[in-house]
Amino acid sequence: MAVATIEIEVEERAAQVYNSASPDAQEKLRALLSVWLIEFAEATPNLGVLMDQISDSAAARGLMPDILESLLDGE
Repeated sequence: MAVATIEIEVEERAAQVYNSASPDAQEKLRALLSVWLIEFAEATPNLGVLMDQISDSAAARGLMPDILESLLDGE
């Protein structure tokens, strides 16, 4: 497994907890964060896919683009 270094901002208390943890605990925390980030990426569709899903759902409910536009324009 290839590794890379990232820099993230966390609350000061979280940084203190990490920095005061044993090397073994720090390794476990890094592994946990890696899993969370990967799961987040896999569970979160990209914006284009999300917009397509919303559009398909709206169309299935009868909300056509012209109706949506008139609603958004306040007509």
